[in-house]
Amino acid sequence: MLRSVVAACAVLIGAATIAGAATLPEALAAPRPPTTRTVSDVDTVHGNAIPDPYRWLEDFESEEAQAWIEAQNAHTDALIRHRPGRDAMGERIDELLEIPALWGLSMNGDRFFFLRRDPGDEQGVLYVRQSPGADPEVLVDPGRMSEVTPVGLDWWRPSDDGEFLAYGLSEGGTEQSTLHVMDVATHELLPERIPDTRGASVAWRPDASGFYYVRDPHPGEFPDQERFYHRRIFYHKLGTDPAGDSLVYEHENMYAWPGPQVSTDGRYLIIYVYLGAGRNDLYVRDLAGDGETRVIAEGLPSTFFGTAIGSDFYMMTRHEASNGKILKVDLEHPDPENWVDFVPESDDVLRSFLYIDGHLVLHYLRNAQSELQIFSTEGDDLGELKLPPFASLLDWTGDWRGTEAYFGFSSYLIPPTFYHYDAATEQLEEYMTIELPVDTDPYVAEQVWYESRDGTPISMFLVHRKDIKLDGTNPTILTGYGGFSVSVTPSFSRSRFVWLERGGVLALPNLRGGGEYGEAWHLAGILEKKQNVFDDFITAAEWLIENGYTSRPRLAVQGGSNGGLLIGAFITQRPELAAVALCDMALLDMVRYPMFYGATIWTPEYGHPDDPDQFEWLYAYSPYHHVDVNAAYPATLLTTAESDTRVHPSHAMKMAARLQAVETSERPVLLDFERRAGHGAGRQMSTIRDEILDSYSFLFWQLGMEE
Repeated sequence: MLRSVVAACAVLIGAATIAGAATLPEALAAPRPPTTRTVSDVDTVHGNAIPDPYRWLEDFESEEAQAWIEAQNAHTDALIRHRPGRDAMGERIDELLEIPALWGLSMNGDRFFFLRRDPGDEQGVLYVRQSPGADPEVLVDPGRMSEVTPVGLDWWRPSDDGEFLAYGLSEGGTEQSTLHVMDVATHELLPERIPDTRGASVAWRPDASGFYYVRDPHPGEFPDQERFYHRRIFYHKLGTDPAGDSLVYEHENMYAWPGPQVSTDGRYLIIYVYLGAGRNDLYVRDLAGDGETRVIAEGLPSTFFGTAIGSDFYMMTRHEASNGKILKVDLEHPDPENWVDFVPESDDVLRSFLYIDGHLVLHYLRNAQSELQIFSTEGDDLGELKLPPFASLLDWTGDWRGTEAYFGFSSYLIPPTFYHYDAATEQLEEYMTIELPVDTDPYVAEQVWYESRDGTPISMFLVHRKDIKLDGTNPTILTGYGGFSVSVTPSFSRSRFVWLERGGVLALPNLRGGGEYGEAWHLAGILEKKQNVFDDFITAAEWLIENGYTSRPRLAVQGGSNGGLLIGAFITQRPELAAVALCDMALLDMVRYPMFYGATIWTPEYGHPDDPDQFEWLYAYSPYHHVDVNAAYPATLLTTAESDTRVHPSHAMKMAARLQAVETSERPVLLDFERRAGHGAGRQMSTIRDEILDSYSFLFWQLGMEE
């Protein structure tokens, strides 16, 4: 659900107003928005009559809805596109966005792949070094593929030897990829084109003769309302017509997401079946034997994934180990009674691991910060790799046959820096970095702790000037996510310095529902416990105010996607606690959310309204259904996009209409409906730049920060 890393780091705003406050200064008030007609639609759900006065906006492609969208966009543009100081702020944002970005490492044979965005690039460009020390060559530059509709590089996967590259391209942010194959040495495209490969998992045969891949149904294979389900694994042999690709695996549950992996010797096909809410089943098929699919793990409330070195499968799991452990499984005898404990659970949270010749490099989170630990394949602890404080692992890669690996790290005040590690010499040295034309010395990052409503200790990162005064006058952005086991860890954002340079504070709490403190932390913020996430965020706001970092008129809250749901719940539960809110690509109608696109796959995380008990807790916090006509809401900017195929645009549209109808709210409620854009993938840098500028213009206006 998350947007791309660049977009998620770029957008930074949000907050709420003060109930019972005096009339706002004219500078903060705004003209009334366009009116929205209402309808009499009422759903009866488990005996509850639920009015839905803006149901007609769900058909957002209708002529009437499109006219409404144009009126809303015009209203938004008129209020924020000509704010005082906007031009100067835009120039500073342009300077910051020219700082290069570097990510997406992959070492395959002698070839080294990576993504980089330089000044003038609309998106990240995929490069390759054909051999160690060679100059980088451009492989895929999606930003220059079309002058009209943006093209996105959604995913990519080289063959094990680096000879071929499979990758997905989509248009307009839809993420509806078409799979392409390239000969890496010559940059020539093979004739293969495989549509409907949204979010495809690709597993190459070791000899690069073909690959296993996952795709959505082609049109006509299943009913239209099931187009985002029934994901299946196929096999494609290079040089053949994809229409003849053989079906390899499908699950009886049409909402399941299968994924393939091939052992290093090509003998075993490992099949992952993701079922949501931190669960997946795991199977193995002996491709050189009888071809029977055998169970490794099935029906257990945990995740299982790993790396198959021949028949030795190093498997990470949180089964009976909330913080994670590694087991060793013999794929010839994969039954649980044959599993061998390899790396036991520790006090730190195991997030992932990398295999390089004779070694496992384990990535742990310790208080939501990255740590790397080295183990031999005999299970010996070989020590820790020392990292900078407040570091987060961005990416890493290594060829299983060699001793070398590459790690990328960043922090709030340190741009992405990549290191080369050789397990044979135990040497870690800087490999690639980005020169930062910003003086970070005036700023500091720190970690604090506070108690949530039920007494649970919550950690929170704060970034601000070193000379901050705790007098309640500091403008502060509080942002969070709290779901799907996503960990909020220290990360670098170029545009963040617009905020820091103006004396702003950034606060990022590690909410329950995330993965910072293990699977128990994740489970404590899902389903009937989702309110814990909102409470953690609300008490973070209260702590910032009580400790003098900010005050209610100087506080903003921000979140996107699942984090947008967080903001929707915040402003409907505590509308008086802040001054501004930015709600981006958000789920907001939790009674009807499974009806749109592929959202049913999220029901293990949220619950399904068809279930009477689950409906009760969903309806209890559903933001759209808790807008109070007597409340004074924050200045709110809601953002959505016409090509978002994850979160339906009607969530933001209906919420905007309902908030705008509240006559007691003097602060503006604005909707920004983006054209030719989606949830994140394929977003042009020029679009991201405008989003950042709009967000800061709105924020500075409503917090009284305009120059």
